[in-house]
Amino acid sequence: MDNKSRQRFDLLITALVPLVWGSTYLVTTQFLPPGIPLTAAVLRALPAGLILVLLQRKMLQGHWWWRAALLGVLNIGAFFYFLFLAAYHLPGGIAALLMSIQPVIVLIYSAILFRNPVRATQILACLCAAVGVALVALRSDVMLNTQGVTAGLAGAFSMATGMVLAKKFGRPDNMSLLALTGWQLTFGGLALVPFALMTESFPETLTLRNIGGLSYLSLLGALVTYALWFRGIARLPALTVSFLSLLSPLTAAILGAIFLGQTLTWIQFGGGMLVLVSVYLSQPQVSFFGLGSAFRKQLSSKPAQGG
Repeated sequence: MDNKSRQRFDLLITALVPLVWGSTYLVTTQFLPPGIPLTAAVLRALPAGLILVLLQRKMLQGHWWWRAALLGVLNIGAFFYFLFLAAYHLPGGIAALLMSIQPVIVLIYSAILFRNPVRATQILACLCAAVGVALVALRSDVMLNTQGVTAGLAGAFSMATGMVLAKKFGRPDNMSLLALTGWQLTFGGLALVPFALMTESFPETLTLRNIGGLSYLSLLGALVTYALWFRGIARLPALTVSFLSLLSPLTAAILGAIFLGQTLTWIQFGGGMLVLVSVYLSQPQVSFFGLGSAFRKQLSSKPAQGG
């Protein structure tokens, strides 16, 4: 497989992740007990992390203890909590719209940390993404909630920061991607346990529907998807991966139309097309106005290796 084919394959595999994540709003509202965002986040992350750690049997060493803990909190613990909190307090589309600022944050971080040039197509991609997600998500009857909006913005900053640091840190030489994913999920889940115990009561009973929803979010929505997500971060530019996350609101809108009877308008369809255009424009090969030379210095540089 040549480099171009391999890159397309990596892009396709990574794009599957936000398609699964797009179902979070549907599963949260239809399958989980109400009012337990912290507990739901713990039950999504911690079991998946412990399974991977036990299967891989690889211990962290040296500075990788704090690196994995930091990445776990940013990518999983804090992000899961803010995601669930936003889902409980806002319509799924609005939560997705707030999360769509991720590429802008990643673009700024990458310019500062990696000294990558900011290209015209990247700025255009950010604009297309914001407009596209707004067209998909916004409705005239939407009521905004301050707590939900704050949670959505905090989740975007958390995930964007974790994504860039994961690219910068790479992974330990003696550890597989699955093992590091397991440790991040474990740290992310553990970080939320004390807050969940202090602020929420565990449901007295869990129905088969609740258990099914939690199992789906933990096994497929965390264990499988995060392994593929971190694989994509290691192999693709961080900015490209951040734009792929915008496929989540499209998935949420489609699932809402299929399972919740929500209607999809031509405006939403046009917004979806703009999101896809933004993903295309975020690719390093794409350039306007003769600025393609920046590709050779783009984010596709190899991640730093830790000891």
